[in-house]
Amino acid sequence: MSTDLLKDALKRLNHIVEKTGINESTYQALAQPQRTLSSNISIRRDDGKLDYFKAYRCQYNDLLGPTKGGIRFHQESDMSEVQALALWMTLKCAAVGVPFGGGKGAVTVDPKSLSPMELERLARAYIRANADFIGPDQDIPAPDVYTNARIMGWMMDEYEKIVRKKSPAVITGKPLIFGGSEGRESATGRGAFLMIERLSEKNNWNKAEQTVAIQGFGNGGYHCARLLQQAGYKVVAVSDSKGGIYCKDGLDIESIYQEKQRNKALKAVYCDDSVCESVEHKVLSNEELLALEVDILVPAALSGAITRDNAKAVSAKYIVEIANGPIEADADEILHEQGVIVIPDILANAGGVIVSYFEWCQNRQGEAWDEQTVQDKLAQYLSSAFEAAWQLRSDEGLEMRDAVYKLALKRIESALEAHGTQSYFENRE
Repeated sequence: MSTDLLKDALKRLNHIVEKTGINESTYQALAQPQRTLSSNISIRRDDGKLDYFKAYRCQYNDLLGPTKGGIRFHQESDMSEVQALALWMTLKCAAVGVPFGGGKGAVTVDPKSLSPMELERLARAYIRANADFIGPDQDIPAPDVYTNARIMGWMMDEYEKIVRKKSPAVITGKPLIFGGSEGRESATGRGAFLMIERLSEKNNWNKAEQTVAIQGFGNGGYHCARLLQQAGYKVVAVSDSKGGIYCKDGLDIESIYQEKQRNKALKAVYCDDSVCESVEHKVLSNEELLALEVDILVPAALSGAITRDNAKAVSAKYIVEIANGPIEADADEILHEQGVIVIPDILANAGGVIVSYFEWCQNRQGEAWDEQTVQDKLAQYLSSAFEAAWQLRSDEGLEMRDAVYKLALKRIESALEAHGTQSYFENRE
């Protein structure tokens, strides 16, 4: 990747530690990952050729519990990205009070170049390479970019073959029939939606007047857009990797989603059952979408979308980060100077890991919660974290990102202190 994500993540972390008065020892505990496994895994292609792919699994920090984090299949994934994502997951779990540490995994591959059978072989090969590194009490993977419930099901099945016992809690985000949780598929987008709802309450918004642009129409972006439109917000722009569409009067999200499923293309349409008609719209680039004059901007694609070079072009009053690390550290100060309030990724996209935690709990307890129970519990976790950060922001005059990070860092600091700090050992008689 063009940016060293771990270096950028640690730069931001160090800056926030200095600003918020967190103990330097807490930063040092997070300044490097505990362990990272790098593998070269092979699969037999459908034509008989043997191909090799770089694979990674990072367990960044387990102070607060077994590590947790998704596995992505992406051609630009590298070790720095995986470690940065695992660091953010460490902070994310701490920020929302989930008893996990942070982990992450990836395979450097273009999944679109694989047949379904090759994809299954790759998923199973990844687990064979990492079987001794993961486990329900050690490190629990989940889906991420270009992985899904079916792939998680293959991975769980491969792990169970290796350990010779049923172990549904080893992986979350699985199909329901294998112990997956209701509400898991929409959890990330729902979490971001709930954060916007909390902002609406704080600002007494008329939702019909609030315009939203969403960069990224994958799982998280789609579900957030769908829920926002249902709640009365005006979603005026969405985009995917090829570009975006804009309509000042608002878009019908479900129609656009169904059209994309049918034709693999993002089109501004309105559908009545299977009959769809085009809606007047403007085609725009992802860069143009980021600069739209909207109230709320939701970057929901990959990391590094907003940099010091394009941050000044951002016109939105609020940014809600669904993607991991969509704003580079150098862009934070520019956005702050422009008065932009950012709900950071470690809070805004935490819905996925919270419901993964619920799935892990259900698997270990032999239970299955209904969707309403899951949604109610998710709202409780996120609302509690949001309120605590919002209060900290008000009390100490912090930016919202700094407030959320401080919440997370204080929990990690408490865990370090419980083990004994330098001052404790120095003062012993």
